[in-house]
Amino acid sequence: MQCFFCSQNLKDINYKEVDLLKRFVSSQAKIIDPRHTGTCAKHQRMLAVAIKRARIMGLLPFTRR
Repeated sequence: MQCFFCSQNLKDINYKEVDLLKRFVSSQAKIIDPRHTGTCAKHQRMLAVAIKRARIMGLLPFTRR
C-alpha cells in the first residue's frame, strides 16, 4: 500500500481541509493508525499535527458520542 499523500504529490497538509482529514479519523474521532491507512511516517506526523490543529480550531471534534 502506497502513501496517499506521496501518490498525490502533496507537499503540505492543511488543517483547513476538513474533508481530507476526516478520511484519516475513525468514527470515535481517533487518528487512524498508519498501518491501516498506509501513510508514510513523514506524512503521518504532518497529518497528526493538522488534525490536532483542526480540533483546536473547532473544525473537527475531539470525541464523538
